[in-house]
Amino acid sequence: MTLKKVTLTTLLALSVAGCADTAPQMKTEIKAETITAPQVKAAAQALTADPAATARIKALRNRGDIQAAFADFQSMNDKNIKRLIEITEIPAPPFGEETRAADFAKRLTALGLSDVSLDGVGNVIARRKGTEGGRTVAVVAHIDTVFPIETDVTVRRDGNVFYAPGIGDNSQGMVAMMSLIEVMETHNIQTRDDILFVGSIGEEGLGDLRGVRHLFKDGSPQIDSFIAIDGGGLERLVVDAVGSNRYRVTFSGPGGHSYGAFGRAHPHQALAEAITRFTDAATPITKLPGVKATFSVGRIGGGTSINSIPFTSWMEVDMRSTDPAKLAKLDGAFQAAMAEALEVENARRTSNEALTVEVKSVGKRPAGEGDRGSTLVTNAVAALISEGYAPSLHASSTDSNIPISLGIPSLTMGRGGISRNAHAPNESWENKDPHLAYEILLLTLLTEAGAN
Repeated sequence: MTLKKVTLTTLLALSVAGCADTAPQMKTEIKAETITAPQVKAAAQALTADPAATARIKALRNRGDIQAAFADFQSMNDKNIKRLIEITEIPAPPFGEETRAADFAKRLTALGLSDVSLDGVGNVIARRKGTEGGRTVAVVAHIDTVFPIETDVTVRRDGNVFYAPGIGDNSQGMVAMMSLIEVMETHNIQTRDDILFVGSIGEEGLGDLRGVRHLFKDGSPQIDSFIAIDGGGLERLVVDAVGSNRYRVTFSGPGGHSYGAFGRAHPHQALAEAITRFTDAATPITKLPGVKATFSVGRIGGGTSINSIPFTSWMEVDMRSTDPAKLAKLDGAFQAAMAEALEVENARRTSNEALTVEVKSVGKRPAGEGDRGSTLVTNAVAALISEGYAPSLHASSTDSNIPISLGIPSLTMGRGGISRNAHAPNESWENKDPHLAYEILLLTLLTEAGAN
C-alpha cells in the first residue's frame, strides 16, 4: 500500500473551516528529513484510537464481493462522467430543486431501489431495507446549488477537468451516492440496518438546511447515524458543526431630495453606523480564546439615485462559530448595534419622521461538537488509513449540522476527485481517482450499517 505523503504537522492538524470545499486535497510533497513512512503510519493509527475499527475494515476489504465492488468503481468511470454532466446541466437553484429532484428519483429507481419517493419538502428519499432493521443509517448528498435559475450550467470539458457551476458542489456528491447504490445492488451486498439514501434540498445559502431539518422534524422516522457526502478533500472528516446566525436588516424612512430634504433621517447613514458599531463590538469576541468565531456583512443595497435620500437601506449579515456561547455573544452584539444605530441616526435628524428598522432572521444553523469517539468516526478514520490517507478532523457548515446538534453520530465525507472554486462561476471538478472516495464511503457505510 502506498501512503499519501504528508508532513506530520498536516497529519495531526485539527482545523476549523467555514465551508466543506475550502481546503484542497492534500498535496503529495514530502522531504525525507521531515517524516518517514512508519511515522506517518504511527501518527495516523494514533488518530483512530480503535484497533477494532481497523479489524472491521480489514475484514471487509478481504471479502470477494467488496473487491468486486472496488473493481466496478473503476470500470464505471465513463458512465459516471455521463451522469455528472447530465445532472449538472439540470438547474437546481435555491428553492428551485424540483426538476433535478424528479430526475434523481428516477435514477435511483433505475439502479434497483424499490422504495423511492419525494417527501413533503422535496427531498428524494430511498430506503434500502436491512436484514434486521431497527436502526437506520442515512446517507445524504444535497442536490441544490448556490446559483440562480438564469445561470448557464452547460458543462465544458478540458481534458480531465470539467467546468460548470455546481459540478463539484454537489453534482459529484450525487454521483458518488449513485455509485454506492449501484455496486451494492449489483453484488447484492446486504446490511443489517436500513439505509436511507437522501438527495437533500436547501443545503446551500438561504435554504438554511431545510431538507435535513425536515428529516428530523417531530414524528419523522428515526435516523440513528448520518453520513453526508459533500466536500472535496478525502482526508477531511467533518465532525463538528459550524453554526451560523444570518439576518437581513432594513432601515426605512421617508426619503427625499438630497438637497431639498436635507436633515431628514438617512437610512444609509444608519446602516453605516450599524456596521461600524457591530464591527467594533464583535471584533473582540472573535479574539477570545478557544474555537474560531467570525462575522461578515455579505451584501448591502438600497437607494434610488445619487441625488436622493434613500427610502430604504439593507444589509445581510452572517455570524459563525462551533461554540454556541460565542455565537450568542456575537448575536447579542449585533442586536445591540442595530438598536444603537437607529437611535443615533434618528437623533441626528432635524426634520420629518424617524427611521424604523426591521431585523429579520434568514437562517440559523445550529453549532455543536460531534462525537469523535463514535464508531462512525473511528470506522471512517480506519477506512481512510486503509487506503493510505492521513485523516484529520474538521468543523464545517453542512447538512450534518442538524444531526450533530441533536447528538446523533454524524460526519461529512469527501465526494471524490478534485473540486475547485466552489460557489464561483468557474467552478471545476477534476476526474482524478474518484473511485478512492467511493471505496472509503462504502467501507464506512458498511461498517456502520452492519454488512452481512
